Amino acid sequence: MSQVQFVAEVSSNHNQNLERCRAFIHAAADCGCSAVKFQLFRLRELFAPEILVQSERHRRREAWELPVSFLPELVKTCKERSLAFACTPFYLEAVAQLEPYVDFYKIASYELLWDSLLKACAVTGKPVVLSTGMATLAEVEHAVSVLRQNGCQDLTLLHCVSGYPAQPEDCNLAVMDTLRQTCQIPVGWSDHTVNPGVVLSAAQRWGASMVEFHLDLDGQGEEFAAGHCWLPADIAKVIQWCRDSEKAQGSGQKNPAPSELAEREWRADPSDGLRPLLHLR
Repeated sequence: MSQVQFVAEVSSNHNQNLERCRAFIHAAADCGCSAVKFQLFRLRELFAPEILVQSERHRRREAWELPVSFLPELVKTCKERSLAFACTPFYLEAVAQLEPYVDFYKIASYELLWDSLLKACAVTGKPVVLSTGMATLAEVEHAVSVLRQNGCQDLTLLHCVSGYPAQPEDCNLAVMDTLRQTCQIPVGWSDHTVNPGVVLSAAQRWGASMVEFHLDLDGQGEEFAAGHCWLPADIAKVIQWCRDSEKAQGSGQKNPAPSELAEREWRADPSDGLRPLLHLR
């Protein structure tokens, strides 16, 4: 069984603080992740003007924006910790701004219908990870077709439930097999449940090639209160359980394990049913 890639999603929990951003990268590495992911958006290019006029709650998200000037430092820290660096572009110019830095683009569920963004990411030739929350199978197939037709050759789909937090009964993890069989590409899980059982089932029962999860350092991130973010100590345990499970899968051949060899001599002898075997008595 191949090893699941765990990706720590920082979201807007960085609080526009470069040192806090670096702390997220170190936390992701310490937890056993393969990659860390940020988001690059401009509020005025994320929500329609009508929404921003009406909603102070949405206007406040301007304080959540990641400064583009942070990107070189984030990549440098990722390289120091042997982590891949990924980012979600939420406006077209962001694709070009990220291209020199990202190891892969992540396209969010909310942007799945936006063909222009899909094309912009695809034509770079960089790997793309696409979340599929809220989408129908037909919508996913269309997005995959757009990406492929525009040159994306390394594509991973993430099954996702865009609830914050998502409930286990809504997760429908069996969809991962549907996506895999329909699209013939690797499929993973983007977690919003903060539920160890769901993550382990996605990884072990349903064969996720990648598990993305939202991370906060200390409960002080902007998105932590919504209930869909893991803390480092909690997700580290789940990642370790997953790694232990991967090690335990084995070859399928029925032979004594090395740790059993000495105990073989202490089996009941077939001549009298007593332990150990006669030659050891």
